[in-house]
Amino acid sequence: MSFSSDVLTQLSDAISARAEAAKNAVVSVRISEGRHLTGIAWQPGVVVVSEQALPPKDEFELVAPGGTAIEAKLAGRDASTNIAILKTADSIAAPAFTATDAHMGTLALAIGANGAGGASARLGIVNLVDGEWYSRRGGLIDRRIVLDMQLAHREEGGPVFDAAGGCLGMSTFGPRGQVIVIPHATLTRVVPQLVKDGHVARGWLGVALHAVAVPDAFRANADQSSGLMVMSVVENGPAAQAGIVAGDIILSVDGISAHRSRKIARYFGGDSIGRKADVRLIRGGAIITVQTTIAERQAA
Repeated sequence: MSFSSDVLTQLSDAISARAEAAKNAVVSVRISEGRHLTGIAWQPGVVVVSEQALPPKDEFELVAPGGTAIEAKLAGRDASTNIAILKTADSIAAPAFTATDAHMGTLALAIGANGAGGASARLGIVNLVDGEWYSRRGGLIDRRIVLDMQLAHREEGGPVFDAAGGCLGMSTFGPRGQVIVIPHATLTRVVPQLVKDGHVARGWLGVALHAVAVPDAFRANADQSSGLMVMSVVENGPAAQAGIVAGDIILSVDGISAHRSRKIARYFGGDSIGRKADVRLIRGGAIITVQTTIAERQAA
């Protein structure tokens, strides 16, 4: 009994020490009266936050470790990888993060900001680790890391550590409320692009799309049961220049079936800009192919 108690005490003390060491890594981002989310002090003057949780504003007030209020401005956001950055008027000291690989079944410690210059901690385990994946918006996420833990919305966007203190990445909410991690490798790849350009370059057709069933009369020739209907076309965009109009049903882009929109989104990475693409579509009772040149997505 004594040995067991000693082991538990040691584990508890170790977790507490990890949390204490990590509290200077988080800042509170005030989003409205009485509400905040968590940001990571990523490097001096740069705070990383969850893009999906960040309101469409340009200026924010931060509460740094210790309680000091600091003004910050939106400097870049990328919905495809769920990463946004804020630049601060006064530099916030950023701790050195040591990247680590996630392993299923290991302990995970998620740190959040408490809104007043302090921190909160959540303990769970790594439930799932898988290979790279693409978000619905086509962003490449280097690893799929799912955590078995509860997380308050105000804690979203904080750092996640393993038992040794290595940084797994940033916490966020995934499908069906799962707590997932945007890996450290993804942050390391995307944040410099946002610091430099304010966005991540991606290809673009200039259309709004909606998944629809392929009409029965075309299914045999189309060789697929669904496609993407063009709901609207941006004036002078790549699709408009190719003659694509609202009501067209896109079947494929360069041979990639539109049956699954995520595969199409994956195609429009930064390397697609300037590439000519054949778009196969249904229009007016016929299946036709038009060619367009992919452009860089316009800033929102």
